[in-house]
Amino acid sequence: MTERPYVLLSAAMSADGYIDDASGTRLVLSDEADLDRVDELRASSDAILVGAQTIRSDNPRLLVRSAGRRQRLLELGRAATPRRVTITCSGALEPQARFFAPAADRPLVYTDPAVASDLAARLGSAAVVVAGPADRAAAGTDRLDLHWILADLVSRGVGRLLVEGGAHLLAQFLSAGLADEFLLAIAPMLVADARAPRLLADGRQAGRMTLAGVAMAGDMAVLHYLLS
Repeated sequence: MTERPYVLLSAAMSADGYIDDASGTRLVLSDEADLDRVDELRASSDAILVGAQTIRSDNPRLLVRSAGRRQRLLELGRAATPRRVTITCSGALEPQARFFAPAADRPLVYTDPAVASDLAARLGSAAVVVAGPADRAAAGTDRLDLHWILADLVSRGVGRLLVEGGAHLLAQFLSAGLADEFLLAIAPMLVADARAPRLLADGRQAGRMTLAGVAMAGDMAVLHYLLS
């Protein structure tokens, strides 16, 4: 059995490397053409993964937006939107978040065993809570073992996983060497604020990637990197 799904990372940043500003209001980097590009990525994936902080700060639905794409998926015998997945060590998630909106498959929530029971009781039927082991390679941290989570996703039929952030989760996948492609959209704007969050949340990523292509989506430049 395959040890993990094929993993695509997807992110957008400003031309100077920021994913948001420091205003407290979400900075929208992508235009409609880029959002449609991401929608096609979602439709081609079996599951979409975001970190719990992204759910708390951005409140995403993570559904396929295009009615035509949803219909195409149904005609192929698949759910109209990929399965939604998140990871939380603290268990700080509420069922009112749009992430938990009803769909064909309930979202998967991977969490620390210490908070799994309370989280499952709070989310109720809105999600499937899975207690995952701590990351043995990151002793002393509050991270969950991504290798174990990816293996569990494979056992649930996920062959292609789209990771949409946030910054800490993207950094974890890159640091662990668990991604195959990185699609990075660059917006033609400058944030220029040292208080604002950068694309990656820590500095452990090093080395070169292979540039496989450059495309345009509206006024965004989309860089396609191969990581394996």
